[in-house]
Amino acid sequence: MPYTRCCARFLDGGEPVPDAEHLMRSRYTAFVRQRADWLLATWHPAHRPPSLDFEPGLTWLGLQVRAHRVTGPYTAEVEFVARSRLGGRATRLHERSRFVCEAGRWLYLDGDIA
Repeated sequence: MPYTRCCARFLDGGEPVPDAEHLMRSRYTAFVRQRADWLLATWHPAHRPPSLDFEPGLTWLGLQVRAHRVTGPYTAEVEFVARSRLGGRATRLHERSRFVCEAGRWLYLDGDIA
């Protein structure tokens, strides 16, 4: 999906993210575009790192959202697989991520690597 149809409205346009799945997709896009500002702004303060560095030469190849599950009135989980390549070696990150909505904003809490 083109950036303008997927995530530009969130990353560049200031539109609120409607749910955890959209936040997950926007965070993947932020990793692809090396937008540390968006990643840090959408990370829950209790788990947010002080800064974020990107792996030089890492190429993101795709995202597959396997499941989006509402777990409570203000919580949700997203299971995804993100594929990347570094130095000719392909890798997969399979995670079950947890999200919370606070003051109308969805935030990434943490996740379990599957």
